[in-house]
Amino acid sequence: MRNTLTAAAAALALSAPAALAQDIIVVSHGQANDPFWSVVKNGVDLAARHTGANVSYRAPETFDMVAMAQLIDAAVNQEPDGLVVSIPDAAALGDAIRRAVAAGIPVISMNSGGDVAADLGVLLHVGQSEYDAGRIAGERLAAMGGSKGLCVNQEVGNVALDLRCEGFAEGFGAVTVLPTSNEPADVQARVRAAIDSDPDIDTILALGAGTAGEPSVAAVEAAGRSGEINVATFDMSAGFLEAVAAGKAAFAIDQQQFLQGYLPVVFLALHASYGLMPGGDVPSGPNLVGQDSAAMVVDLSAKGIR
Repeated sequence: MRNTLTAAAAALALSAPAALAQDIIVVSHGQANDPFWSVVKNGVDLAARHTGANVSYRAPETFDMVAMAQLIDAAVNQEPDGLVVSIPDAAALGDAIRRAVAAGIPVISMNSGGDVAADLGVLLHVGQSEYDAGRIAGERLAAMGGSKGLCVNQEVGNVALDLRCEGFAEGFGAVTVLPTSNEPADVQARVRAAIDSDPDIDTILALGAGTAGEPSVAAVEAAGRSGEINVATFDMSAGFLEAVAAGKAAFAIDQQQFLQGYLPVVFLALHASYGLMPGGDVPSGPNLVGQDSAAMVVDLSAKGIR
C-alpha cells in the first residue's frame, strides 16, 4: 500500500505542476562539503520542478544544532505550507519542531530522526532505521569473516550516526568507535593510525562514503593491508562504488537520499493542495550494494542521483 501511495504521489506531481504552487521550506543538518547532501538537494530541486512548489533549502555551515534550530524557527516565522526537517538530535531540535507543529505547519522528517518523529508531532518520516541498517551491515561483515571492527564516525554529535555504530556492534561483535572530523585527510590519517596500532582490526564500517569511506579505503591501501581488511560504508559515492566494483571495498549501504529530498516535498505539495498524505513512514533503505551491482550505479552516483 505504501509503495502504491508513493508512486501515485509522484505520478500526480508529474502531471499537474501548476496546481501545486505552494511554499515549502527544507532545513537539513547537511554540511556543504558533504556530497551526500548535494544528492538530497538534487531530489528537493527536482520535486520543486515537478510540483511547481516554491521550495527553499537551508542548512547550517557546519554541524551546529543551535544554528539549525534557529533556521527552523526562522522557517516557522515565514508560515510556509509545509516544512521538511532532518532530526539528527531530537533533544536540541525538538522544541523548534514542536513550535512548527503548534503553529499548524505540516512537518515531515527525512534522513534522521525516524525513531522520534511521531513524538514530536511530525506527520511521517522518509528514511531508514539507522540502528537496523548498522545491524544488517554488521551481520554481513561478520559473515565475511570479520572479528574486530572499527566504526568511523565523521560527524560526532549526530545521534543517527551513534545508532549506526550501535547497530553495527550488535550485528558484528567487537567494535571500537573512531571519532574523526569530516575532512577526508583527517579521516585517512586517523584510520591509518588505528589499523597500524592494532593489527587485529580486520573490518571497517565508515558512516559516510565520500567523507569517511573513501579515505578509509585509502588508509588500508597505504598500510599495505588491502585484502586483509574489509571496508564498507553507509551511503554511496562514485569513488567508493568504484572501489567496491574493483574488489577493494566490501559494499555500500544505500539509503536512497535522493528520495529523502524528493518525496517529502511532493507529499507536502499534495497535502497543501488536496489534503493527501501517506498513512505511514516511507523506508528509503537500507539496500546493500556489493560488487555485483556497484558498477551499475556508479554513473548515477556521479550524476548526483544515487
